[in-house]
Amino acid sequence: MSAADLVVRGGTVVNADWQGAADVFVGAGRVLALAEPGAPAPDGSRPEEVDATGLLVLPGGVDPHCHVGFTSGEFTSLDDYRGCTTAAVFGGTTTIVDFAIPGPGQSPLEAVRERQGAAGQGLCDSALHGCVVTWDDTTGEQLAAMAGLGVNTIKMFTTYRGETMADEYTVLRTMKAVGATGGMVVIHCEADHIIEEAQRLSGDRGRTGAEHMGDTRPELAETASVAEVLAIAESVGAPVYFVHQSSAEAVELVAAARRRGRPAYSEAVAHHLVLDEGAYAGEHPERFVCCPPLRPRATVEALGRHLFTGEISTVGSDHCCYDTAQKERHRHDVRAMPNGLPGVETRLAVLYSEYVAGRGLSATRFVDLVAAAPARLNGLYPRKGVLAPGSDADIVLWDPAARWTVRTGDLHMATDYTPYEGRELTGRARTVVVGGRVVVRDGALADPRPLGRSIPSGPVGPLR
Repeated sequence: MSAADLVVRGGTVVNADWQGAADVFVGAGRVLALAEPGAPAPDGSRPEEVDATGLLVLPGGVDPHCHVGFTSGEFTSLDDYRGCTTAAVFGGTTTIVDFAIPGPGQSPLEAVRERQGAAGQGLCDSALHGCVVTWDDTTGEQLAAMAGLGVNTIKMFTTYRGETMADEYTVLRTMKAVGATGGMVVIHCEADHIIEEAQRLSGDRGRTGAEHMGDTRPELAETASVAEVLAIAESVGAPVYFVHQSSAEAVELVAAARRRGRPAYSEAVAHHLVLDEGAYAGEHPERFVCCPPLRPRATVEALGRHLFTGEISTVGSDHCCYDTAQKERHRHDVRAMPNGLPGVETRLAVLYSEYVAGRGLSATRFVDLVAAAPARLNGLYPRKGVLAPGSDADIVLWDPAARWTVRTGDLHMATDYTPYEGRELTGRARTVVVGGRVVVRDGALADPRPLGRSIPSGPVGPLR
């Protein structure tokens, strides 16, 4: 065994399939061993010791859904890799998966290369989803080249006509090409024709302001699109991953396909599991405009139950770092307003507080949802998402008893608000180790060096 340069002692290690008292030895940026508490360091080394007494020792979170510096229409979100990953590590996330969405006149492959070149700004590692909007004679070759660069998950949208929307032919051809190489399509499902009609009716009634967001993108648009995309995936035998599913009905359609033997997976995001459409009746409804919208409380509760049934595979953030001024510019017309909420820093804490501390979700299931399963489904496991010999030494010391109030001024995201302002939470990251380096210590930045890497994904792994 290599010499250890760091050891985390005295905590309870929690992986997706096991938890127990153990010390974690680290060397050269990797986990060397999980050992009995108090075990001596290998080879007589004298590693730096980090005291985890009373804390949970978790693998660093893997956020499968982050938009960094994302441009949609006239708006670009306000963070870069440095800003997003700073917020991520303070929240206990040590790997983000961003989206290389082509800009006007840019090819999918060019978008990937541009994003990969920016990863070195980060405080932690990042991976990428590619994106296809329209299939043409070059797309197959581009997808093969992207796979060669370690980009094996490909995003598509069934909405946003004229911007990023892919038609059914493009979805089918991309699924076939990506599935043949062990990759997977990652898809935003909302039936655009249903949304366009809902928005037309809302416009006729003068009800397009932020307070009416839910009326403009109904749940039916999501379930109709999920059913169609599942049929396409089944017809070509390809795996498919549905992002930010906002209702139990959508999740159950995917679960039924999985019971038929299809590799189909559901992602939920923290705000759909905690917040509800009541936010649109508040003082700043525009701050909560996201896509799909926040749903009625009964829908939120039904969705949350699937964290316990196992039907939800992962929980991401769908982080989009707009500020209030951007949201207010078209406050009275959600058709022109930027969609998305800032959430990379609060994902773990909100989910832990609401579902582990609040409802009894197990700590191992929590780790599966926020770290292990996202790593598997993005071809990053076991390098990421687990504390085991050989894995990257991305470690979070989590205080399960910490009680704190979410305040924008205490967070690190490049915006002037959080959708959880004033919310009382239980549990938070205290110390965060990235690649064997203590980056956050007792809630303060300890190592500001931008040593993030663009990490390649391999073939998509099955869930355990």
